[in-house]
Amino acid sequence: MSAPEPERPREEARAAGIPAAAALLAGSVLLSRLLGFAREALLAWRVGATGQADAYYAAFQLPDLLNYLLAGGALSIAFLPLYTRMRSEQGDAAAERLLATVLGSLGAVALAATAVLWLAADWLVALQFPRFDAEKRALTAHLTRIVLPAQLGFVLGGIVQVPLLARGRFAAAALAPLLYNVGIIAGGVLLAPRLGVEGFSWGALAGAAAGPLLVPWLETRRRRVHVGLRIAFGDPHFRRYLWVAAPLMFGQTLLTVDEWYDRWFGGLLAEGVIAHLSYARKLMQVPVAVVGQAIGAAALPTLAALHAAHRHADLDRVLLGALRAAGSLSVLAAAFAFACAEPLVRFVYRHGAFTADDALRVGALLSVFALAVPAWILQQIALRSFYARGDTWRPMALGTAIALLAIPLYLTLARALGAPGLAAAGAIGMSVNALATLVLARRAAGRRAAGAPAPASRARSRSCRSRRPPPGPGRRA
Repeated sequence: MSAPEPERPREEARAAGIPAAAALLAGSVLLSRLLGFAREALLAWRVGATGQADAYYAAFQLPDLLNYLLAGGALSIAFLPLYTRMRSEQGDAAAERLLATVLGSLGAVALAATAVLWLAADWLVALQFPRFDAEKRALTAHLTRIVLPAQLGFVLGGIVQVPLLARGRFAAAALAPLLYNVGIIAGGVLLAPRLGVEGFSWGALAGAAAGPLLVPWLETRRRRVHVGLRIAFGDPHFRRYLWVAAPLMFGQTLLTVDEWYDRWFGGLLAEGVIAHLSYARKLMQVPVAVVGQAIGAAALPTLAALHAAHRHADLDRVLLGALRAAGSLSVLAAAFAFACAEPLVRFVYRHGAFTADDALRVGALLSVFALAVPAWILQQIALRSFYARGDTWRPMALGTAIALLAIPLYLTLARALGAPGLAAAGAIGMSVNALATLVLARRAAGRRAAGAPAPASRARSRSCRSRRPPPGPGRRA
C-alpha cells in the first residue's frame, strides 16, 4: 500500500481558498480603481486633456518600460513557481536564500538601469515623442526623472511579496495599490496647487515607496520571513529565474504594449489624444482588474502548488473553473461598459478643465475599448496555466508575434480613424491574442492528458516519493 500524500489536504485547502482570496483582491482592486477614479478626476480637474496631461502620461513610458524589462509587472508570475517548488522540496532556509539572491541581484540591476535612464531621459523622450514641442518634451523629461525611481519600489516589492503569496497571505498585495493611489492623490491635493502636474509625479514616487515596497516588507517581518540581500549573478537558481523571466522581460504581449502603441501613435495625432485614450483606458481597466487580475492573482499560488505536487489534472480543473467564472462576469462587465460609456465618463471626469467635448471623445473611445474586456480578462487567466508550470516561453512567443504583427494595424487605423482607430486596433489585436492563447492552452492540456501515466505508475511514483528523506527545516506558515 502506498503512503498517504500529506500535501493533498493542504493543496485542497488552497484550491478551496481561491474564491476568498479572489474576493479580497477583487475588493482591493475595486477600491483601488475607485481611488484611481478620484486620482484621474483630480488630474482632469487640474489640467484637463491638455499638453500637460499628455506630458504626465507620457512621462510613465520609460518607467513602465524599465518595469517590464525587469519583469517587475510579472515578478510573482516568474518567481512564485520557483520559490514554491524550492520551499516544497528543500524547506524554508533554501527558499529564503533564493529570495535573497533574486532580491539582491535583480535589485542591483534595477538600480543601475534606473540611473542610466535618468541620465538619458531628455534624449529618450525626444526619440519617443518627436511631435512634442520643446516645452512639452522638457516637461515630460522632468516628470520622467521624478517617476523613474518609483520602479525600484515595484521591482523590489514584487520580489518581497512572493513568500507571502506562497503562504496564502494576500493582505499586502491587497493594500499596496491602495497606498500607491493615495500617494498620487495626496500629491495632487497638497503639491499640485504649487507645482502643477509635477505634484502628481511626486505623489506617485511616495506612493510606490509606501505601498508596493514598505507594506510587504513589514508583513514579512510580522510573519517572521527572513528577507536578506545577496548579489550573486552566477548563482544557478538565479540563472534559472532569469531563464523563466526572460520571455517576460524581452517578449511583450498586447497586455503590455497596447498602451505603449496608444502613446506612440497617439503622439503623432492631435494634442490631447494621448490623454483621451488614457482616460478611457482607466475606465476599461476596472472590470479587467476586478475580475481578471483578482482571479488570476488568487489562482496562481494554488496552480503553482498543484504543479509542484504533480497534480496536473487538478490544476486543469481549477483553471477551467476560473475561466468559466471569469468568462461569465466579463461579458456582463463589457455590456455595462459599452452601454453606459458616456454617462460613466461624464460622472468621473466632467469637472474643471475637462470639457463636454472631451467627455464625448472619451466616451466614444470607452465604447470601443469595452468590446475587448472579455478578451483582456480571459487572456490574463489563461496565461496562469503556463506560468504555474514555469512555461513562460511558449505563450510569450505567441503574444510577442501577435504584438509585432499588430503594429501595421494600429498605424493604419490611426491614420484612417484617429484615436477611435487606435482603440479598435487594440480591441481586435487583444481578441486575437486571447483566442490564440486559449487554443494553445487547450492543446497543451490535451498533450498532457494523452501522455499521463497509468494509475499504477502514479501509485509507484508516489510510493517512491514517500520513501525519500524529508525536506529541510520545518516550514513556517
